[in-house]
Amino acid sequence: MNRTKNATRNLIFGFINKIIVLLFPFIIRSVMIKTLGSEYLGLNSLFVSILQVLNLAELGFNSAIVYSMYRPIAEKDAKTICALMNLYKKIYRIIGIIVITIGLILLPFLKILIHGTYPSEINIYIIYLIYLFNTGITYFLFAYKSALIVAHQRSDVISNVQSITYILQYGMQLYVLLKMKNYYLFTIVQIFTTILNNIVIAVLTNRKYPQYECNGLIDENLKKDIRKKVFGLFINKICQTTRNSLDSICISAFLGLNIVAMYNNYYSVIHAIIGMMGIITTSITAGVGNSIVTEKIEKNYDDMNKFNFIFMWLSGVCTICLACLFQPFMKMWMGNEYLFSYDVVILICAYFYALEMGVIRAIYSDAKGLWYENRYRAIAESITNVLLNIILSRYFGIYGIILGTLISLLVINFGYGSQILFKHYFVDQKISDYYKKHGTYACVTIGICLITFYLCSFIKIEGFFEIVIKLLVCLIVPNVLYFLVYFKRKIFKESLELIHKIPVLNKLTGIFFK
Repeated sequence: MNRTKNATRNLIFGFINKIIVLLFPFIIRSVMIKTLGSEYLGLNSLFVSILQVLNLAELGFNSAIVYSMYRPIAEKDAKTICALMNLYKKIYRIIGIIVITIGLILLPFLKILIHGTYPSEINIYIIYLIYLFNTGITYFLFAYKSALIVAHQRSDVISNVQSITYILQYGMQLYVLLKMKNYYLFTIVQIFTTILNNIVIAVLTNRKYPQYECNGLIDENLKKDIRKKVFGLFINKICQTTRNSLDSICISAFLGLNIVAMYNNYYSVIHAIIGMMGIITTSITAGVGNSIVTEKIEKNYDDMNKFNFIFMWLSGVCTICLACLFQPFMKMWMGNEYLFSYDVVILICAYFYALEMGVIRAIYSDAKGLWYENRYRAIAESITNVLLNIILSRYFGIYGIILGTLISLLVINFGYGSQILFKHYFVDQKISDYYKKHGTYACVTIGICLITFYLCSFIKIEGFFEIVIKLLVCLIVPNVLYFLVYFKRKIFKESLELIHKIPVLNKLTGIFFK
C-alpha cells in the first residue's frame, strides 16, 4: 500500500471532519449555556465523562485487532483477517452487555457525583439512561467493521461518514435548543445519528472489502498474543481516560457543576486543538504500523525523531496561541463570569504541552504493540493522577486537579513511557538523547512564548479584533523565531524532506521553503 498517498488522503478528510466535530460543539456549548444554563452544560459534561470511563471495556480490544491486522493485510492473508473479524464481532457483543450492565449498576449513585444543585425540572436518571443507551447500542450495530477500514489505512472513509452524520446531529440539536429548549430531545437526537453512522460504515465496508466475512477461527498463538495485548491495552486506556473524564468527575464531586462547566469550556478549547493535531497522528498511525513490520529499526528511529520535531514545533505554536489568546477568547465566548484566573490558564497551557510531548512516542509504542509492557506505567499514572486529584483538590481546588494531572503526565507518562519504548524497541539508541531533544524543544518554546506574550501585551483593543491581531502575532512571530533557532540544524532539513514527501504538505511548505 502507498503509505504517503493514504496518509495524505486521511489528512485531508480528517481535517474536514475535525472542523465539523470541533466547531459545532463550541456553538452548541454557547447556545446551551444561554438557553438552558451552566448546570445543564455541567451535567452534560459529567455524563459524557462517566460514559467515557465505561467505554474502557472496548478501547483495548479495538486497537489490538487493528494491530493484529497489519501483518495479514501486508501479506494478503484473507483467512486470518476473516477470523479476526469473526472474533471481533463476538467480543463486541459481550462488551456491549458489560457496558450496559455496569452503567445500570452506577444508576443509584449519580447524585453522589454531583456537588450542590442540579436542574430540578429534569429527571437526571432518564437523561443518564439515554446517554447509556446511545453508548451501548454501538456495540451491536457493526461497529467492529471500522477496524478493517482503519487497518487498511483508509480512515478517510470513516471521516467522511462521520462528517455527514455529525452535521445532521448538531443541526438537529441546535434546532431543539433554540426552538424547543428541551434537554430530553437534545440527548435523544444522538441515538438516531449513532445508528445511522454505524449502518452506513458497515455498508461501505462490505462494498469496499467484500472478500472479508466474519468466519473462521484464529490460530491459538495469535489468540494468546491478542489476549495479552488486550490486557495491556485495557490498562493503558484506563490511564488515558482518567485524565479528563475523572478530572471532570472529581470537579463535580468536590467543586460543583458550575466549575465543571467552566473547566470543560477551557478543556474544550485544548481538546479542539488536540483534535486538529490528532489529524496528523491518525493519518500516519497505520503507516507507522506498516513501516515497523517492513522497515529496519534504525529507519523507524530516524523517522520518529523527524515526526517528533515537526509535531513539537506545531505543539509549541499551539501552546503559545493558548497562552496569548485563551482569556480574550473565553471572555468574548462565555463572558467574564466564566473566566478562570490567569495562573490557572498557565497550568492548562502546560498541561496541553506535556500531553503532546508523548504523542509521537505513543504512536510508535502502539504500532509496535507494547501495550502489555506499558501496563505498570499506566497503572502508576492512573493511581498517581487520581490520588493527586483528590488530595490536591481539597487544598488548592481547580489548581490542584490540573497540577496533579500535569505531574503524572510529565513524570510517569512521558518519563517512564519513553523508557519502555527504548527498552523494548529502540534498544541501540540512547534515551538520554531523546530527553535532551525534548528539553531543548521545551526551553525554546518557553522563551518564544515569553517574547510573543510580551509583544501581545502592547495590543490594547478588546473583542474580536483583539483576537484576530493577537492570532496573527502568535502565528507569525513564533514560526519566524523557531525557524531562526532551527534552520541550520540537521533535524530541520531532514524533517523538511519528510514533509515534502506528503503532497498536500509539500504544496503548503513550498510557499516558504524552496
